[in-house]
Formats: sequence, structure tokens, C-alpha cells
Amino acid sequence: MLKTVDECFFYIQNGANIKQGDIDGGFPITRIETIANDKFNRDRMGFAGIIDPIKYEQYILEDRDLLMSHINSVQYLGRTVLYEKMENEVIIHGMNLLRLRANRNIINPAYAKYYFYGYKFRKQLNNITKKSVNQASFSVKDLKKIIIDIPIISEQDKLVKVLDKIHKIIKIRQNELLEMNNLIKARFVEMFDTPYGNEKCFPMMTVDDVIEFTGGAQPDKKYFEYEPTEDNIRLIQIRDYKTDNYITYIPKSMAKRFCDADDIMIGRYGPPIFQILKGIEGSYNVALMKAMPKIGNKEFIRYFLKQECLFNYLEGLSQRTAGQSGIDMPALKAYPFPYPPIKLQNEFATFVKQVDKSKFM
Repeated sequence: MLKTVDECFFYIQNGANIKQGDIDGGFPITRIETIANDKFNRDRMGFAGIIDPIKYEQYILEDRDLLMSHINSVQYLGRTVLYEKMENEVIIHGMNLLRLRANRNIINPAYAKYYFYGYKFRKQLNNITKKSVNQASFSVKDLKKIIIDIPIISEQDKLVKVLDKIHKIIKIRQNELLEMNNLIKARFVEMFDTPYGNEKCFPMMTVDDVIEFTGGAQPDKKYFEYEPTEDNIRLIQIRDYKTDNYITYIPKSMAKRFCDADDIMIGRYGPPIFQILKGIEGSYNVALMKAMPKIGNKEFIRYFLKQECLFNYLEGLSQRTAGQSGIDMPALKAYPFPYPPIKLQNEFATFVKQVDKSKFM
């Protein structure tokens, strides 16, 4: 059956306008970061010294409330988590997150959470999104008008059970992949040490000696297309490495920078800056740059760039411009690069290949 969001939720409202940070302690208050990574983060809330919540009684979260991001970067708009109350906790709903309370005879809140990540909802959400320089938003009025297609409650309950099981399996698999990635990082340090330690006494070079960086390009937004054709090519943006919800194309005749799925791609702006990315073929935009080895093994160089010490160094130097942090390119190029024998580089690349095979077994 087709219902509007307004019909499915009897309560849709922004949170209390409370200045946080001046006074510590008291009851916790939700913030945008509270729903980061698509989960309810009790360790990422604010405080304002509120010890008597009576004044904010109407803003206290109830079990199975939904929290939705409506002011954020475009890729995070509509991010929704289900709040599940623990014991007698009291949490105040703060600004910049919408709280949705379901008509439970119409919609299961857990089903709604999953539905809000689906294509049909995301497409309608994109139509009501208003974009500005540093962020995007949508209004409660427009959100209420979105049409959602929902089965009867009993079917919703069945679907939620299935989706919850799938989600648990995915989480287990993600943890396994994380452990494998940590194994690769540990092997890298074991074989090559860190750039500033260089206990292996490899010949010292700089990043600029080893790697060439090429920035991206893109035409004016009026030339963007949203369906693939024989005459266009995918325009790759940083967000595309996390979601396929915003696939964009440009005419092939206007594409100037190209990458393969296995190329070393780097996010130039943040937060976070200097994300090392791979996996998409197309034409990359101005927020990305490609790292091309001048010498050496590509896989070894990829993991050199992934080192936490290099990220921390660049993050500390990043300049704030129009709300975004950017890479200090001269500092990156001058960064020390102990250069090991190619035999060791190839040995490491073989190890990475073996671990990667295990990821897909």
C-alpha cells in the first residue's frame, strides 16, 4: 500500500536548541555525530550540564524512535538509525537531527529504517534536497509528502527479521575484512618499518621521487547526466566509493581524467582528507587525484600511502578552506620515502594478493 511519510509517522520534529560544550555533565544530548556510521553512538553525544530534564520532557527519546539527518553533506542526508532504549537512560533529542515516531499500526520503525536506505526513498529525497556551498538539507514539510510503498505489518515484521539476520552476517564479514586489513598493515611495518624510523636502512627518497599525482577535472554541473549511455562515462566522486546512490555521468567528449578500478585514488578534501581509494573505473572529478608510481610496485606504494603516520602528518598540516580541509601537496611530496629493493616490494604485493583472495572465499 502507498502511504505518505506523514501518514506513517505521527511525530516528526527537530530537536531542542541547546548550546552544548560550555558546561560538562548532566543528561546527554544527541548531535549529528550520534548517528555516524549508521548506528546510535552513545559515546558521541554532547552535554550542557542539564541535571533536571523536565524542561526538555517533550524532547526525551523514547524506545524505537528514529533519528534522521536532514542537514548534512549530501551523501549523509536521510541517514537514519533506530534508537533502542537501554534500561532507564534519559537522552535529550538535540538540534540537527529529526526524530520520527511511528504509527505502529501502519509501519514498523525497524522496517522504516531499512526502507529509508532504499532506492525509491533516496530518489524522492534527492528531489527535495536543497544544496548550498558546504551542506545540503531538506524540510520537514517536504519530507512528509514523500510516498512510501509498504506491505502489511505482518509482512514488515517478517522482512525485518530477514534483514536483521543479513545485517548481522554483513557485520561479521566486515569484522573479518577489518582483521585481514590489519594483518596487511602489520606485515607492511614488519617488512619496511616506518618512514621516519627506517631501521631497515633503505635508501632515502621522497614521495615526489616515487609517485606522480594528477588532479581530477569535470565540466559544469549542467552537463551532468544520471543514466548511462554509449556517449557518456561515469564521473567519479569521493562519495561514490561509499555508495552508489548518486551515480553521475558526463559526456565522453568532456572527460579529461581517467582511472581504472585498480588505480590508486586519493581524496583531496575532507574531512577526512587523504582517503586512499580504489574500485571504480571512469573519469574522476576535482576532489580526487590519481597516484601513479614513477618507480616500484603499485601495491607496495598503495600501502605506503595508507600508513597512519602519513595520514596524521597531512591531517595536522591541512588548511581549512570554505569548510573543507585539503592536502598540503608540497608537504606530501617532500615526505620521506625509504625505498626498499623491488624484490621485497613484490614479495609484499604477493602477500596482499593472497590475503585479498581470502577475502572472497
